[in-house]
Amino acid sequence: MTRLLVAGSISLAGLLTLSLAEAQQPADDPRFTGISTVLDGKDLSAARRSFAPGARSAWHSHVNGQLLFAEKGHGRTQKRGLAMRELAPGDSDYTGPNVVHWHGAVPNEEFIQINVGFGGETKWMEKTTDDEYGGKVRK
Repeated sequence: MTRLLVAGSISLAGLLTLSLAEAQQPADDPRFTGISTVLDGKDLSAARRSFAPGARSAWHSHVNGQLLFAEKGHGRTQKRGLAMRELAPGDSDYTGPNVVHWHGAVPNEEFIQINVGFGGETKWMEKTTDDEYGGKVRK
């Protein structure tokens, strides 16, 4: 019975959302085909951060994930257990919820990133070692 009540509530909320979305966008809107609605961005955060050559973050994770954009210079990022990835201007990298990772500049160049957070806390861990930063160790 509880499952039916929950499923019914979710279905009703979905229908209500669709009807509100249609009311927000006129059918003859020349900018879109189909339903496209601006969503609330209250949990989003965006910031720019500069890393001096060789600078990097400690290992960390974000409860709801993070999106990085490389604005200037070249950077590095690594998700725990995976190979390191280099970022050039215009590149992006998405790290999912609770995925442990680090990011920073390459050894000989400043790096500027734009990071977009999706709310929730950041959990900080140990510093990224020189061997990890150099790509010699996958942790």
